[in-house]
Amino acid sequence: MTLFHFVGIKGAGMSSLAQIMHDMGHKVQGSDIENTVFTEIALKNKGIKILPFDVENIQEGMTIIAGNAFPDSHPEIAKAYELGLEVKRYHIFLGDFMSQYTSVAVTGAHGKTSTTGLLSHVMNGDQKTSFLIGDGTGMGIPDSSYFAFEACEYRRHFLSYYPDYAIMTNIDFDHPDYFKDLQDVTNAFQEMAKNVKKAIVAWGHDSELKKIQADVPIYFYGFEDDNDVYAKNIHTSSKGTTFDVYFKSKNELIGTFTTPMYGDHHVLNALAVIAICHLENLDIDNIKEALLTFGGVKRRFSESFYDNQILIDDYAHHPREINATIESARKKYPENEVVAVFQPHTFSRTETFLNEFADSLNLADKVYLCDIFGSIREQQGELTIQDLKALSPNSDLISEDTVSQLQKHTNGVILFMGAGDIQKIQKAYVSTLSV
Repeated sequence: MTLFHFVGIKGAGMSSLAQIMHDMGHKVQGSDIENTVFTEIALKNKGIKILPFDVENIQEGMTIIAGNAFPDSHPEIAKAYELGLEVKRYHIFLGDFMSQYTSVAVTGAHGKTSTTGLLSHVMNGDQKTSFLIGDGTGMGIPDSSYFAFEACEYRRHFLSYYPDYAIMTNIDFDHPDYFKDLQDVTNAFQEMAKNVKKAIVAWGHDSELKKIQADVPIYFYGFEDDNDVYAKNIHTSSKGTTFDVYFKSKNELIGTFTTPMYGDHHVLNALAVIAICHLENLDIDNIKEALLTFGGVKRRFSESFYDNQILIDDYAHHPREINATIESARKKYPENEVVAVFQPHTFSRTETFLNEFADSLNLADKVYLCDIFGSIREQQGELTIQDLKALSPNSDLISEDTVSQLQKHTNGVILFMGAGDIQKIQKAYVSTLSV
């Protein structure tokens, strides 16, 4: 039996795939930087070995899964080629792997992780479904009929996938270090649509998604009744959000559903998932029950409570995602002050969306800004956090050393947002509270 070695195993998708391969009985290990990353918790819980990067990790008889952030010149990958080992990029391996299932890809500029988490949870309420989620969670369930997975558009990696179904949550300009403009992003999604075998479920209010053409049916979902699948009679309560779902082609009320989440984007995510389940004729009562018990995914509105404060850890790193997180906080906690603590992720994204970031953050009652977090591909830039602060008059700077200033927001919902290491700011703040 070969040993699968993952180069960059702490990457969100890589961590998830390593867990799936482990669950299916394969020998798995991996290497990465020594800094602590939240994705390693699940790996360690499953007993998967994580090694520091070292060329000596690469040995005869291994199959190498290479993370997309690492070039062929990376010492471990170069050594693997030198030894004549099989080396497969993450997205290529995943594309081959899913062919044994009825697969559902979830893609879009925003909402991929939350929707994939919801889809895998809800489908497992009726049928065994293995899954790969971009929060570092993956599970290979024996005898699964379905495979739900997150399909990232970055560098067009999702073109390696040929899923039976695709959920497309939206199209937006992001990853400005790769995509030229919005049209370039739309072109990528158009290419991906041609790979889908059975049907596409797409958000009907997205003007770019409405341009998509495919060789399979496209079912649009939304709040308006000109969509193929739409929600009506939406109500919020202490239980979450309740709504009726209609399927237009049959003029059919599918049923009344409740999600424990708050905010329009969570209703839209649920609509997309319900549409997939309906197309596959899954048991609606089981779907309703599973939807009601969904607890969310890692780093997506993850809540903790200290006295009268509510601390929320969220991956939001694009203006539209910040808007959605603030909206959820206001709907769930309408009487509380909303405080945004934001760490921009990558210099190119911050520069491209500087004004939009300011507009989104200014929706909060108070804003705190951390220094810009770079990436493996992009370590520095000319922009500084002062450029964003200048556009946000209600903002102050914050660091691990100055987190105690958050204590004055005694009735605050404090949103720690970002895709870098914003969690260290939350951790530092919690330490001041425990003292």
